[in-house]
Parts: sequence; C-alpha cells; structure tokens
Amino acid sequence: MKIVSDKNNLQVLHEDNHIIVVNKRVGDIVQGDKTGDKPLSDVVKEYIKDKYNKPGDVFLGVIHRLDRPTTGIVVFARTSKALTRMNEMFSNRETQKTYWAVVKNKHQETSAKLVHYLKRNEKNNTSKAHLKEVPDSKLASLDYTVFKELQNYVALEINLHTGRHHQIRAQLAAIGSPIKGDLKYGFDRSNPDGGIHLHARKLVFIHPVSKENITITAPTPDETIWNAL
Repeated sequence: MKIVSDKNNLQVLHEDNHIIVVNKRVGDIVQGDKTGDKPLSDVVKEYIKDKYNKPGDVFLGVIHRLDRPTTGIVVFARTSKALTRMNEMFSNRETQKTYWAVVKNKHQETSAKLVHYLKRNEKNNTSKAHLKEVPDSKLASLDYTVFKELQNYVALEINLHTGRHHQIRAQLAAIGSPIKGDLKYGFDRSNPDGGIHLHARKLVFIHPVSKENITITAPTPDETIWNAL
C-alpha cells in the first residue's frame, strides 16, 4: 500500500526562504495532470501556508519532475528569483543527479557508460532506446556502477549526463536490465505498491541566491529490498 504525501507526513529534506526540497513517495505526482489527483506541489503549498501562517496564495515554482512510480528528491522554488535561476541550472545541466536503481540480476559490467538515442512515443508515454540515431530521437547518456549484489537483483548507482523522458528506465531496459516493478519497460511483475525501484538519491547544486554548495541525500523508502542496501 503506497503512502502518498500530505502536509502532515511530508518528508522535507531542506528548507529555506528560497527553496524547499522534499522526498517524493511512490504515487505522488509532482504537478497536476489529467488524472485530477492532488499534486505534490499543492501539498507543499499547504505545508508552507500552515507552517508560516501565510495569508492568501502561496508561491511555489515547479522546477523539475519525477515519474509517478519513482521516489526521491524533488526541488521546488519558493520565490520567483529562485525559480528562474534553478530552471537555468537544470536546463544547463549545472546540477549533479545521482539515482539508485534495483534491476534484474544479470551478468553485466560492474560499471559502464550507456549511450543511446531515445525516441518518445506520446501515445503510450514511453521512450525507446536506439543504438543509432533515428528520426526525432535525442542523445541520452548515463554512467552506472553496481554497488550491491542481492540474491535476485543488483543495485546500481547512476549518474545522468542528459535529462530525457524516462531515460534511466528506457536505457536500462535496452541492456536487458529493467528496473524492478517496471512493467512498462519489461519487468515481469509489478511491485505491491505500484511503484518501481528507482530513487532520486542525491542532488548537488549551487544555491540560487546564497551561492553556497548544497548537497541533498534522500533516504530510500522503508521497504525490504531498499532496506537491504
């Protein structure tokens, strides 16, 4: 049973006058979509409104998103200045993102760089990884390292070099290592909570206003396999 976030159980990892960073749970949607489900952005607004007793509407800028079945770090801007600068940092790849993924145990290199051309299919909301460039595809690259071997799975630490739609999910599936629970990309069964074992673990960036170095690390979900790591 997934526990989606509300203002009382929100996992806040960092908070100041300009930004707030939270640990997204399985099932949270970062921004409103056609489902009509309450987005994490609204939950964070309620949290800020209550905590600081703010009258009227609360400003909150969505800087980036994580897929609904994914967990981990999400950053929101509390001021327009922070939103503009954080948007620039994310679009210019001036942040360091580290993910953890649990995948099918197969004989693979302990560490490697994956380079593909990803083509998005809007109809079924997937991306397919190609070894060579195809029309309307975009270059995607990442590095991974195996950091733990379990009985049936291996845990990877992943550093992204590009930020494409479903990039990690599609690239790992392309090498025969779909993420645990990810039916959309070839894993054979779903997880009980409907999520996948992909977690935005660490984010390093320069604070948009104070200019200090910020390093955020998000605890993994309280779940058997994550706890084994």
